[in-house]
Amino acid sequence: MRPTGTAQRLWGRIRPRLLVSLPVLLGLAALGFGGSAWRADAANRSIAALDAGRDLDPGTGAPEPVLVSRIGYLAGHGRLAETEPLVAVLDRMGASDAASRARYRVANARMREAFTLLTRGAIDKAGPQVTLARQDYRRALRDRSDFWDAKFNLDVASRLIRDFPEFDRASGDELRAEPKQIWTDIPGQPRGGP
Repeated sequence: MRPTGTAQRLWGRIRPRLLVSLPVLLGLAALGFGGSAWRADAANRSIAALDAGRDLDPGTGAPEPVLVSRIGYLAGHGRLAETEPLVAVLDRMGASDAASRARYRVANARMREAFTLLTRGAIDKAGPQVTLARQDYRRALRDRSDFWDAKFNLDVASRLIRDFPEFDRASGDELRAEPKQIWTDIPGQPRGGP
């Protein structure tokens, strides 16, 4: 079927514009892909530098993997207070997987600190670190429930210092609790009265 005269005239008008605009559109697409490749290369260089142990502050606008690497670097160097704003940035970005991995790294750093304190005999100082580590492991699992390493480490942290019922420390060793509560809170004890 031959094109009609109207279709030929329309094609005659569109063709020169298409021939001019097509290279421009392809050039813009090439620039976009080139910029994306440059950003990915810069992110990879930042991750490699952080993994090599060089301190690098990529800022809060960095891509998720770079922020996770920065958090890992800070946590590995005992700078846990600096990790909190970065984890909050990941939360605001809605990057649940990256936030989960970041919290896992922070929790591991807290557990390393707790083990160091325990080997020195500072049990009172180690307790809060273990508690904070457990909270971070739980948050990591909330964001990513299939995170097996976080599950395992949470189990280790939970076995290290157990959650016992709260009691009034002002009265010494005396524990004031109802019999039903104490029997259900002590691990390994049967439920009910003696």
